[in-house]
Parts: sequence; structure tokens; C-alpha cells
Amino acid sequence: MNDHDAERYVRETAKDPLRPVDAGWRSPFQRDRARVLHSAAFRRLATKTQVHTAGGDEFLRTRLTHSLEVAQIAREMGERLGCDPDIVDTAGLAHDLGHPPFGHTGEEVLDAVAQACGGFEGNAQTLRVLTSLEAKIVDDRGESAGLNLTRASLDAVAKYPWFREPGKRKFGAYAEDAAVFDWLRDGTPDHRRCLEAQVMDWADDVAYSVHDVEDGVYGGYVPFARLRKDPDERAALCADVAATYSTESTADLAAVLEELIADPLFDPLSHYDGSHTAQVGLKRVTSVLTGRFIAGAVSATRERYGGGPLGRYAGDLVVPRRIRAQCALLKGLAFRYVMRRGPVAAWRDRQQEILRELVAALTVRAPDALDPVFAPRWRAAADDAARLRVVIDQVASLTDPAAVDWHRRFVG
Repeated sequence: MNDHDAERYVRETAKDPLRPVDAGWRSPFQRDRARVLHSAAFRRLATKTQVHTAGGDEFLRTRLTHSLEVAQIAREMGERLGCDPDIVDTAGLAHDLGHPPFGHTGEEVLDAVAQACGGFEGNAQTLRVLTSLEAKIVDDRGESAGLNLTRASLDAVAKYPWFREPGKRKFGAYAEDAAVFDWLRDGTPDHRRCLEAQVMDWADDVAYSVHDVEDGVYGGYVPFARLRKDPDERAALCADVAATYSTESTADLAAVLEELIADPLFDPLSHYDGSHTAQVGLKRVTSVLTGRFIAGAVSATRERYGGGPLGRYAGDLVVPRRIRAQCALLKGLAFRYVMRRGPVAAWRDRQQEILRELVAALTVRAPDALDPVFAPRWRAAADDAARLRVVIDQVASLTDPAAVDWHRRFVG
């Protein structure tokens, strides 16, 4: 890492005259990690949905526990590849800070109602939280610079380092945040992700796929015994995965699935009963799969680039095709057997209604109905599109319970 990587968007002076900012006992990237951990946005992840609605069961994961797990996986992978461990750790902790209440359902609704101001995307919102919305550093004009992370840490969070483009569902920055986005991407290849961002992204996929299946088995939703016995059920799962999570053909996915579920590792899941012994078996499955997915990517990357330290743009993460297909199939298990359940679908419809009506109500009742953090931004906004963006920022910041409460207060 060099001075360019460690630079911050707003120059900082010592906050404590008795302890100069350049005292040297922590690296800039260690400071970044601490800033994310201590942020309000990070704490709010505790009651934001991962797959299951937050607060429904203490065993099941929320965005907070998911982010902690992603950070741990990313840090381990990064260390083995020679990345700065604090940068990949920070990226794992921060990658979901912009996600709204109700998970991906909330993201889809806010994108639909925010078309007049450029739409909504959780990763672009994360950049906005880190560089503007979170309270930490202000510039000489008194405007917020968010957590003011280093260039390298912000770049590591950028899973989709481009603005919204036709034909691409994902993007990493809104047009109004172009100045800070252009700054953090200074000197980087267009659309290319740094290695730390790739490591974080794969860690996210691993945690998402493995742990969501663990939660689904614990909840009694994933029918492993039926999946092993019924070829039609396996074919339907592969069709779901091919349509949603993978570029592989259904035939190729079917071959990978046959091998995957035939592994004796999965035997305890066919008769899971929630007992201590069953939970031990379930935890072994998640641990072994996580280790395989990490080791496979690290080994393949080392085979291509050798044993020296990697980082930033010195190489790309290599994930073997078979391992990527296995990961996609696990995602498909959670999608097919957890997210598509009847009660979940009905609640998802209600979540969509809550957010649509809440945005509409706040658009009319702003700025008085907004939090004190957002009301001044609404008053300073230049036009209706900018004011809508502030309302979207407000709603995206809410936890799941807060969104329900705000809807009750302002909609009825």
C-alpha cells in the first residue's frame, strides 16, 4: 500500500491535541475498520433482514451477523493471498451498510419508487452511507464526508465500480455521488474490481449460500431427504438456479448437484431433528463447506499468480467453476425452500406495500416527518429529485421494526 491508497477524501487533523493523528500506533486501514464497527449504520444491521425477518428467531442470521461472518471469511482469505487484512475486513463489515429494511424485497421496492432520482441499489447506497450519510467527519464547508475512509478501503467495498448502465441490474454509485466515486477510483481500470473487493464478494457469496442453508435446515424448510430421492425435485432446483444464480446449463448444474448431495457430509441433514447431535452435524456441514470454498479459491489464485503477496490490482481472484456452481446451488436451496414459502411470500407482499406507502407519505410530510439528520438535507435540496433522494435515504436507513412503526405512524 502507498500514500495514494491511504489518502482520505477530506484531510483530517488531530481530533485530540494530546494524541496527534500521525502517532503511528494504528494503520490508516485499522482506523477504517474501527470507524465501520463503531458506526450507527453498522449497529442498525442487527434488525435488518438477511433472509428470515430480523427478530423472528435468535438463532437465525441478520444483516449484522452476516456482515461479521463475511468479514471473518474475507480477512482469512485476504491474509492467505497477501492482501492487507484490515482492508478486506473493513470491506466485509461495510458491504451491506446501505441495504434497506426487508432485505432484497426492500431494495426492489425502493428502486421502483426512486426512478425519478436515479433509482436505488444497496451497494450504491453503501457508498453514500460511507461517504456522506454517516456522522463522523465534515469538510471545511461543514458538509459531511461520512466516515471518510481511505481510498483503498472504499475501493474494496466497491463490488460494482460503475454508475447505472443499461442492461446492468447492479451498480455501485449514484450520479450525485460522482465526485467521491471518481476520487476513490482514481488511477484504476474502468469497471475492474480490486482484489480486495473480489475477495469480499466471494466471502459474501460463501457466507450467503452456506449460512442461509444452515438457517433453512434449522428452521425445517430444506427437504434434503426428498431432494436426494426425487429426480424431479433436483431438476426443478437446477432450473431455479440456472434462471437466477448461475450461467451454467441445467444439465451441468444437475451433474454438480448429484455429486454434491451424494457426499456423506450431508447425511445428517436428511434426518435433522433439532437435537444437539443434529446441530453438531449441521455445524460441521457449514464449516466444511466454508473451508472448501475458501481453500478452492485461494489455491486456484495461487496456482495462477504464484506465492508472492497480492493486493489491489496485482491479480484477480480465481474461483474454480465447479466450486462456483456448488455455491450457486446452495443459494438455490435457500431461494426455493425458504424465500418462496407461502407465509414468506405473503409477508413480502406486505413489506412492499409498507415501503411504497411510507415513501409516498414522507414525500408529502417532509421535512417535518424526517429525522433531524435528514430534514436539513431535504431543505437544502435543489429540486424534487434531490428531495426524493433524501426521503429514500431516510427510509433506507430504517430497521425492519422501525419501518413498520413509521408506517403505522404516518400511514395508519
